[in-house]
Amino acid sequence: MVTEKQLWELLENVSDPEVPVLTIVDLGIVRKVEISPKGQIEITITPTYSGCPAMNYIEKSIHQCMEENSIAPVLIKTELSPAWTTDWMSENGRKKLKEYGIAPPVDEPDKHVLFGRKPTVPCPRCNSEHTKMLSQFGSTSCKALFQCQECQEPFEYFKCLK
Repeated sequence: MVTEKQLWELLENVSDPEVPVLTIVDLGIVRKVEISPKGQIEITITPTYSGCPAMNYIEKSIHQCMEENSIAPVLIKTELSPAWTTDWMSENGRKKLKEYGIAPPVDEPDKHVLFGRKPTVPCPRCNSEHTKMLSQFGSTSCKALFQCQECQEPFEYFKCLK
Protein backbone atom coordinates (compact mmCIF):
# COMPACT_ATOMS: atom_id res chain seq x y z
CA MET A 1 0.00 0.00 0.00
CA VAL A 2 1.32 3.43 -0.96
CA THR A 3 1.59 6.18 1.66
CA GLU A 4 0.79 9.90 1.40
CA LYS A 5 4.49 10.64 1.83
CA GLN A 6 5.34 8.42 -1.15
CA LEU A 7 2.67 10.15 -3.25
CA TRP A 8 4.11 13.57 -2.40
CA GLU A 9 7.58 12.30 -3.38
CA LEU A 10 6.22 11.07 -6.73
CA LEU A 11 4.52 14.42 -7.35
CA GLU A 12 7.94 16.08 -6.92
CA ASN A 13 8.74 14.52 -10.32
CA VAL A 14 5.86 16.20 -12.17
CA SER A 15 7.22 19.32 -13.86
CA ASP A 16 5.28 22.47 -14.61
CA PRO A 17 4.94 22.64 -18.42
CA GLU A 18 5.45 26.43 -18.56
CA VAL A 19 8.48 26.54 -16.24
CA PRO A 20 9.92 23.01 -16.49
CA VAL A 21 12.58 23.62 -13.85
CA LEU A 22 9.74 23.74 -11.27
CA THR A 23 7.61 20.87 -10.08
CA ILE A 24 3.93 21.21 -9.28
CA VAL A 25 4.90 20.78 -5.62
CA ASP A 26 7.47 23.63 -5.90
CA LEU A 27 4.70 25.86 -7.26
CA GLY A 28 2.24 24.92 -4.54
CA ILE A 29 -0.29 23.72 -7.10
CA VAL A 30 -0.81 20.48 -5.16
CA ARG A 31 -3.09 21.31 -2.25
CA LYS A 32 -3.88 17.92 -0.75
CA VAL A 33 -3.04 14.27 -1.13
CA GLU A 34 -5.46 11.90 0.59
CA ILE A 35 -5.92 8.16 0.76
CA SER A 36 -9.36 6.97 1.85
CA PRO A 37 -9.77 3.99 4.19
CA LYS A 38 -10.74 1.97 1.09
CA GLY A 39 -7.47 2.97 -0.63
CA GLN A 40 -8.91 5.56 -3.06
CA ILE A 41 -6.26 8.20 -3.84
CA GLU A 42 -7.41 11.77 -4.26
CA ILE A 43 -5.09 14.61 -5.27
CA THR A 44 -6.37 18.18 -5.07
CA ILE A 45 -4.75 20.83 -7.26
CA THR A 46 -5.27 24.57 -7.73
CA PRO A 47 -4.39 26.47 -10.91
CA THR A 48 -2.00 29.39 -10.65
CA TYR A 49 -4.79 31.47 -12.14
CA SER A 50 -8.29 30.64 -13.34
CA GLY A 51 -8.28 29.53 -16.92
CA CYS A 52 -4.64 28.41 -16.81
CA PRO A 53 -4.16 26.41 -20.02
CA ALA A 54 -1.57 24.15 -18.40
CA MET A 55 -3.99 22.48 -15.98
CA ASN A 56 -5.16 19.77 -18.39
CA TYR A 57 -1.55 18.90 -19.16
CA ILE A 58 -0.71 18.86 -15.44
CA GLU A 59 -3.61 16.48 -14.73
CA LYS A 60 -2.44 14.15 -17.52
CA SER A 61 1.12 14.32 -16.18
CA ILE A 62 -0.06 13.37 -12.68
CA HIS A 63 -2.02 10.40 -14.04
CA GLN A 64 0.98 9.33 -16.13
CA CYS A 65 3.35 9.60 -13.15
CA MET A 66 1.04 7.50 -10.99
CA GLU A 67 0.46 4.88 -13.69
CA GLU A 68 4.22 4.58 -14.30
CA ASN A 69 4.55 3.76 -10.61
CA SER A 70 1.66 1.25 -10.66
CA ILE A 71 -0.63 3.55 -8.71
CA ALA A 72 -4.10 3.73 -10.20
CA PRO A 73 -6.81 4.81 -10.24
CA VAL A 74 -6.25 8.32 -8.95
CA LEU A 75 -8.95 10.96 -8.65
CA ILE A 76 -7.72 14.50 -9.35
CA LYS A 77 -9.86 17.35 -8.07
CA THR A 78 -9.46 21.02 -8.95
CA GLU A 79 -10.10 23.48 -6.13
CA LEU A 80 -10.42 27.17 -7.02
CA SER A 81 -10.98 28.66 -3.58
CA PRO A 82 -8.97 30.00 -2.00
CA ALA A 83 -7.18 31.19 -5.10
CA TRP A 84 -3.55 30.21 -5.60
CA THR A 85 -0.95 32.69 -4.40
CA THR A 86 2.78 32.90 -4.90
CA ASP A 87 3.02 32.53 -1.11
CA TRP A 88 2.42 28.82 -1.75
CA MET A 89 5.66 28.46 -3.72
CA SER A 90 8.35 26.58 -1.86
CA GLU A 91 11.67 28.18 -0.99
CA ASN A 92 13.30 25.49 -3.10
CA GLY A 93 11.06 26.52 -6.01
CA ARG A 94 12.07 30.18 -5.62
CA LYS A 95 15.72 29.15 -5.62
CA LYS A 96 15.22 27.02 -8.76
CA LEU A 97 13.55 29.97 -10.53
CA LYS A 98 16.48 32.26 -9.80
CA GLU A 99 19.04 29.66 -10.88
CA TYR A 100 17.05 29.19 -14.10
CA GLY A 101 17.21 32.94 -14.79
CA ILE A 102 13.66 33.94 -13.79
CA ALA A 103 13.34 36.36 -10.90
CA PRO A 104 11.20 34.79 -8.18
CA PRO A 105 8.23 36.79 -6.87
CA VAL A 106 9.05 39.54 -4.41
CA ASP A 107 7.00 39.82 -1.24
CA GLU A 108 4.49 42.35 -2.54
CA PRO A 109 1.97 42.22 -5.34
CA ASP A 110 2.49 44.72 -8.15
CA LYS A 111 0.34 47.61 -6.91
CA HIS A 112 2.41 50.39 -8.49
CA VAL A 113 -0.57 51.45 -10.56
CA LEU A 114 -2.44 52.32 -7.35
CA PHE A 115 0.41 53.77 -5.32
CA GLY A 116 2.91 55.03 -7.89
CA ARG A 117 5.62 52.64 -6.64
CA LYS A 118 7.04 49.92 -8.81
CA PRO A 119 8.22 46.69 -7.19
CA THR A 120 11.95 46.19 -6.75
CA VAL A 121 12.81 43.06 -8.70
CA PRO A 122 16.45 41.95 -8.32
CA CYS A 123 18.24 40.61 -11.38
CA PRO A 124 18.53 36.80 -11.10
CA ARG A 125 21.96 36.95 -12.78
CA CYS A 126 23.87 39.72 -10.98
CA ASN A 127 21.49 40.48 -8.05
CA SER A 128 21.33 44.18 -8.91
CA GLU A 129 18.12 45.93 -7.84
CA HIS A 130 18.60 48.47 -10.62
CA THR A 131 16.09 46.88 -13.00
CA LYS A 132 13.15 48.07 -15.06
CA MET A 133 10.01 46.46 -16.41
CA LEU A 134 9.92 46.22 -20.19
CA SER A 135 6.53 44.56 -20.44
CA GLN A 136 3.83 43.52 -17.98
CA PHE A 137 3.60 40.27 -19.94
CA GLY A 138 6.36 37.75 -20.62
CA SER A 139 6.26 34.37 -22.34
CA THR A 140 3.27 33.40 -20.20
CA SER A 141 0.70 35.56 -18.45
CA CYS A 142 2.18 34.72 -15.03
CA LYS A 143 5.49 36.37 -15.95
CA ALA A 144 6.61 39.92 -16.79
CA LEU A 145 9.66 40.98 -18.81
CA PHE A 146 12.37 43.02 -17.06
CA GLN A 147 15.85 44.25 -17.91
CA CYS A 148 18.79 44.74 -15.57
CA GLN A 149 20.31 48.20 -15.85
CA GLU A 150 23.67 46.95 -14.54
CA CYS A 151 24.40 43.86 -16.65
CA GLN A 152 21.88 44.87 -19.36
CA GLU A 153 20.44 41.34 -19.49
CA PRO A 154 16.71 40.87 -20.02
CA PHE A 155 14.98 38.42 -17.68
CA GLU A 156 11.54 37.19 -16.81
CA TYR A 157 9.91 37.84 -13.46
CA PHE A 158 7.41 35.42 -11.98
CA LYS A 159 4.64 37.80 -10.90
CA CYS A 160 3.59 37.93 -7.30
CA LEU A 161 -0.06 36.99 -6.79
CA LYS A 162 -1.74 37.37 -3.42
